[in-house]
Formats: sequence, C-alpha cells, structure tokens
Amino acid sequence: MAENSISTRTFLLNYLKIFLLVAAIAAVLLVGFYIIAPTLYAEFEENVGWTTLFTFVAVGFAAQMIDGSLGMAYGISCSSFLMATGVTPVLASASVHVAEVFTTASSGFFHWKLGNFDKKLFRRIAIPGVLGAAAGAFLLSNFDGKLIQPYISAYLILMGFVLIQKSFRPVRIWKFKRPAILAAFGGFMDASGGGGWGPIVSTTLMAGGNHPAKTIGTVNATEFFVAFAAGGVFSVFVGIESIEIVAGLVLGGMLAAPMGALLANKINKRYAMIMVGLLIIFLSGRTVLKSIGLL
Repeated sequence: MAENSISTRTFLLNYLKIFLLVAAIAAVLLVGFYIIAPTLYAEFEENVGWTTLFTFVAVGFAAQMIDGSLGMAYGISCSSFLMATGVTPVLASASVHVAEVFTTASSGFFHWKLGNFDKKLFRRIAIPGVLGAAAGAFLLSNFDGKLIQPYISAYLILMGFVLIQKSFRPVRIWKFKRPAILAAFGGFMDASGGGGWGPIVSTTLMAGGNHPAKTIGTVNATEFFVAFAAGGVFSVFVGIESIEIVAGLVLGGMLAAPMGALLANKINKRYAMIMVGLLIIFLSGRTVLKSIGLL
C-alpha cells in the first residue's frame, strides 16, 4: 500500500511539472505572438476570442478525462459539441481526429507507463483499426456517415446494459474471438460517425471479460494510429479549417491525459463498468432520440 501511495504521489508531482511547463510554454508563445504579429493577434481576438479558445480547451480537457479513464467518448463528446455550434459533421470529425493524434499519443504513453497495456491485444487490433478508420474517413469525405449512426447507437445501448449487468453478476457472457474484425468496424465507425472507437471496441472487449484497465489503456494507445489514419485522409480530401478548434482540443486533451490514465489504473473494476455502461446508454440514447425527432 505504501509503495502504491509513493508511486501515485510521484506521478502527481511529475504531472504538476508537466502542467506548469506546458502553461509556461503557452504563455511565452502568446507573448511572442502578440509582439511579433500584432495584426494577426488582433484578427484572432476579433474573429475567435479568448473565451471561445478556452471553451475548446475545457471541452478537450473534459473529453480526455472521460476517454482516458473510461476508454471512450472523446470523439463523441467533442463532435457533439462542435456540431451543436454549427460545425458540419465532416469538419467536426476532421478537427477531432487531427486533435486526437496528439491527445492519444500523450494518453497512450501514460497508460503504457502505468502498466495499462496488453501487447498481444495491441498487435491484434492496431492494423485493422487503421484500415477501418481510413475507409470510414474516405466515406465521410464523400457521403454523410451520420445516417447509420442511430443503428450503431442502438448496439451501444445494448452493450451498456451488458456491462452494468456484468458488474453485478460477474459471469462471462461471451469471449469475443475476432478482435481484428471488431477493430476494423470500430475504426470505420469512429471516422465516419465522428466517434465510436472506444465505445465499440472497449465496450465489447470488456463485456467479453477483458480486464478493464488494460483494455482501456490498450485501446487508448491504439487510437493514436486510428486517429492518425483518419486525420491523414481528412487532411487530403477535406482540409483542416478552424485551427483554433484543433489547438484548443489538443491543449486541453494533453493536459488531461496523465490524470485520465491514472484514474483508469486506480478506479474500481465494478464501478468502472457501471460508469462506462451508464455513459454509453446516455450518449447513445441521446443520439437515437435526436434521430427520431424527440430531442
């Protein structure tokens, strides 16, 4: 117990150092921006504003805390917020996936450092996830992938109830024997629907009896490659607009990544499964209700 306490305290001290370093670098860059390019600085304040930028930082921080600790909902949370402000689905998904390249790299590193990583599972889901994400991004660049999202949400609601049931009755319902197919499907839906890698892959694997912390950490680390593939395709076919959105999501996500990884390592298995289940039911239920005009 004492060893774990020292490890956690050391981790938190290192996180505080990282936070202060990032804050100092950001302050230097802002001052330099103001001195070197006063015209661009004035345009930024007029067209974007600090309130908007810090809102995106807060959204990125909150979404990464959820995603890092529970293994899901970064893309869904960010995409939902962006589309609520009038951003189109394809631009929202493009912005989120470019931001995820940075946030998932940070999150995956800290999960690996804390031991939340399964090499065998990583090897089985990485390449299929990348291929699925590239295909999904290409589809959304030419079609509206939101049309099939309600059907995926119905599946996720079912998975949410399965997780809650398993938290009270820890009996294995099934063991998913083809994680490669699951990863390809999850990557495809993540890129085409604006989110879904964590909910689809983590939820199904955990419902099949996989260890929550290691599943969350491995799926989080693999998401770097999934986001990189999707972001690359979006950059080629769509381009990246509204750089302030990406910057805010990246900064907030990278600051939250260490704490999310720590929570995943410390959180009670039973409570984690209940939290994941309730989160998925809420987010997916909201999507279904919106699709039938009740929200």
